[in-house]
Amino acid sequence: QVQLVESGGGLVQPGGSLRLSCAASGSGINAAIMRWYRQAPGKQRELVATISSGGSTTYVDSVKGRFTISRDNRKNTIYLQMNSLEPDDTAVYYCQTRVRLTAYWGQGTQVTVSS
Repeated sequence: QVQLVESGGGLVQPGGSLRLSCAASGSGINAAIMRWYRQAPGKQRELVATISSGGSTTYVDSVKGRFTISRDNRKNTIYLQMNSLEPDDTAVYYCQTRVRLTAYWGQGTQVTVSS
């Protein structure tokens, strides 16, 4: 059984920074691709960033150059460093992975960018 627990969300002013963490537990986590999604009110869930077991990363165009995904396999933790935050980044952010054909989601952490 895989469990994902996000933390680090909060209220930040435009231009500010936050670092989200996703603590992962369970068999197969270190070999899995890890993803951050977000869902804004009234919008579909959106894939924000991915990181492979080897550290290769991808990003949605709207966050390129501002967000950085990383992982620490010793701590079984995935991070999303978010800089230059904009009001459009306001959403619930979710950590996600797929292990042995089963998808797992965390409970989400709220990020609100507002002055």
